[in-house]
Amino acid sequence: MADETNEYFFEEGCYILELLNTPDDPHVSIARARVPPGVTTRLHRLRGIVERYVILSGSGRVEVGGQAPREVAAGDTVTIPAMHSQRIANSGEVDLVFLAVCTPRFTKDAYEDLESGQALRGARFT
Repeated sequence: MADETNEYFFEEGCYILELLNTPDDPHVSIARARVPPGVTTRLHRLRGIVERYVILSGSGRVEVGGQAPREVAAGDTVTIPAMHSQRIANSGEVDLVFLAVCTPRFTKDAYEDLESGQALRGARFT
């Protein structure tokens, strides 16, 4: 079971709890993301990584690759191809919670903040 005390605020605008992200398994990483009500994460993209969202609870609106925003709720999945812009907004009254499954695994050097044009700094990912 994941240790909830390891959840941390990520500068993208959400809270992250790493469930699996290790160099010993370079093919996949899994994190639980939590976006508070009214928050929209920063527009970003991942180089060389396909990301999938599995919405666990709450509701929101996701934008992928310049396509029209799409409403999401518990049970929905979203696939984000590598190098496609992405962000998610919590449009509900409770936290929006989802799994972020990355293949290959997420590493900080793959993250590009499209709002600042900067690579990620200070993340806990290894």
